[in-house]
Amino acid sequence: MNTIEAKDKQYIWHPFTQMQEWVESPQTVITSAKGITLYDTEGNTYYDGVSSLWVNIHGHQRPEINQAIIEQLGKTAHTTALGLANIPASILAEMLVEAAPEGLKKVFYSDDGATAVEVALKMAFQYWQHRGKREKTRFIALDNAYHGDTIGSVSVGGVDLFHRIFQPLLFEPYHIPSPSFYHSSMKNEAEFTEYCLNALETLLKEHHKEIAGLIIEPLVQAAAGMLMSPRGYLSGVRRLTKEYDVLLIADEVATGFGRTGRMFACEHEEVSPDLMCVSKGITGGYLPLAATLATDEIYNAFLGTMAEKKTFYHGHSYTANQLGCAAGIASLEIFAKDRVIEGLKTKIACIDEMLQGIKSLPHVGDARQCGMIVGIELILDKDKKIPYDWTQTMGAIVCMKAREHGLFIRPVGDVIVFMPPLCSTEAEIKIMLDITKRAIIEITELGQSAASGGGAHF
Repeated sequence: MNTIEAKDKQYIWHPFTQMQEWVESPQTVITSAKGITLYDTEGNTYYDGVSSLWVNIHGHQRPEINQAIIEQLGKTAHTTALGLANIPASILAEMLVEAAPEGLKKVFYSDDGATAVEVALKMAFQYWQHRGKREKTRFIALDNAYHGDTIGSVSVGGVDLFHRIFQPLLFEPYHIPSPSFYHSSMKNEAEFTEYCLNALETLLKEHHKEIAGLIIEPLVQAAAGMLMSPRGYLSGVRRLTKEYDVLLIADEVATGFGRTGRMFACEHEEVSPDLMCVSKGITGGYLPLAATLATDEIYNAFLGTMAEKKTFYHGHSYTANQLGCAAGIASLEIFAKDRVIEGLKTKIACIDEMLQGIKSLPHVGDARQCGMIVGIELILDKDKKIPYDWTQTMGAIVCMKAREHGLFIRPVGDVIVFMPPLCSTEAEIKIMLDITKRAIIEITELGQSAASGGGAHF
């Protein structure tokens, strides 16, 4: 065991990780990264097949982002946004508004996806208080939803394994069926879309006077296992929330910044939410930063004198951090300069072609894709639809086998997640998915073992 690995095991508590297994198992220690490649202390290289947990967009060590951070360091790393404005935050806010769905005009900065969601929930709640509709205090969330790990974001979540233990701390939203969850029980896509929208409308008819907002991950429920929503569902939700005077909160933390093939997932169905949460790829995967975008209507409801107590009393020490905002500006400039979105079409088609062979494997129940987002579901018996026992951690074992072949990927349960940097070439995509297919075959069909990575579940 090298010195750094020993220090890690002695001092660090890792997220979503059973630390007993972590400490007992050998671990990979990363020393550097360039492009879509990670390098470890043993001289091994790995393709970054999950974009360092879905954040890296343009590759590691992108010169333009490096230079933007260096130049900003020569000025200041951080000054507070409480009582002061700064240049990078102001420029990035303008760029975000220009890139976002129509109607989102104001930007509130925070630090990560969960805090962006917390901001949106609190804004929605306080908005109705200022509007004089004080009974509108409840929220609607989807089954299987994941919006982060802070108390408010967990309250509107629905991943039982992650959230059940914290139930006594949470507020209770109304839950509606996830259209992806009900896919297998319906005859066709249109039928289960209609079923889920009818369930939402039934709830809204009865309770809309007490509902402040509905929160949704547009198109893809990511941490639920890359579950894809059917066409028309998102726009149907937008139509109903408008009809019943309920705010729509779009959680684009995982789906934003090109992941679905458009800059934001909402664009696929021409949906403009009232509030939109973004993070992950906002800085190109360089620095922690998040933003909650709001309409002028919501923003204006908070305006008034100090005596009226309409101020949004929420903030973070590093809100509007200059280094993060400088990286964000550089990232959005790369989107424009390199025509990133336009270049995704052939890469998305390449992924679709490669998935056809993976779908045919006897222990792959499904291989779902939305743009550059892929979820490959492992299953014990494909014909009888019998899943693996979750304690087998089959997804994690397959991912560790892929690591032996030079690909770093992470599962969500027994769903293998593939979400490469947008800059990946078609040739690199083919190599990464070939490794994924090989690892699945070696573990599920040939019964090979893989080195344990220790206890990580997400």
